Amino acid sequence: MSFLDTIRGMKFFDMHVHMTARTTDDYQAMADAGVVAVIEPAFWLGQPRTGVDSFRDYFASLVGWERFRASQFGIRHYCTIGLNSKESNNEALAEQVMEILPLFIYKEGVVGVGEIGFDDQTPAEEKYYRAQLELAKEAGLPVQIHTPHRDKKQGTSRSMDIALEHGLDPGMVIVDHNNEETVKEVLDRGFWAGFTIYPFTKMGNERMVEVVKQYGPERIMINSAADWGISDPLALPKTAALMKERGISDETIRLVTFENAVTAFAQSGQISLADFEQPIDIDQSQRYNGSSVLRGGQAPRVDKSSTIIK
Repeated sequence: MSFLDTIRGMKFFDMHVHMTARTTDDYQAMADAGVVAVIEPAFWLGQPRTGVDSFRDYFASLVGWERFRASQFGIRHYCTIGLNSKESNNEALAEQVMEILPLFIYKEGVVGVGEIGFDDQTPAEEKYYRAQLELAKEAGLPVQIHTPHRDKKQGTSRSMDIALEHGLDPGMVIVDHNNEETVKEVLDRGFWAGFTIYPFTKMGNERMVEVVKQYGPERIMINSAADWGISDPLALPKTAALMKERGISDETIRLVTFENAVTAFAQSGQISLADFEQPIDIDQSQRYNGSSVLRGGQAPRVDKSSTIIK
């Protein structure tokens, strides 16, 4: 039996996925699997940007073209905007990026400042992490934290310590990329705990099932963080299917794969559960600044009564 049969009728919110790096086939597959919304955190391109205009264009694409592209497949697209930790180490460029961030964080569809935090835990990373925490406080936006791949436990603790130093309510902070080593402290301190399901690394879905069984659904949310690397944009519904097969209740699955993400990011004022009572009308004859997701000779899908899974 396909995992799609197991989760038929469920809906999912992937609160960390880099759709700029994915194809329209991925959007269609996600929609077919019940993904109704995504959050795309700003991150790096795989190679260093060399000028502030590349950041400007990238941020503009997150609130513009990518939001439109998702809608063409019935998926609501939100984003978090920030200077990623890896590129904080280029301080001359980082200063310029900090100047343009206020131009984007107040735009429609921006539900937080992120993903920010630590990579190598350098002084420059800490400097711009702190600056962006202040920006989030001023804007009244949630914060989406990237925890480091190296020295994760120390980096996670340090990220939370600094957020508290700046007077942020832990309930406004989503600490992402957790594992078994970090989850207890994150939850004990009142923060939201995000988990990334990656093939071969970070968290696998078998391990995720055990985490949910041990800690329950409160303040836990699951994502794919699919990007230009080896990753799976269907990791969220596949994990939901495994949880269901392992006897986890539908209500718990709904919380960790959909509702908790809405609750956390609803604090931005940009999103609510009521938004998802009806699916998006799909009209692929539409264009964004003259651009379409279609190519020559392709018939547009126009569906005014779309369903999540057929």
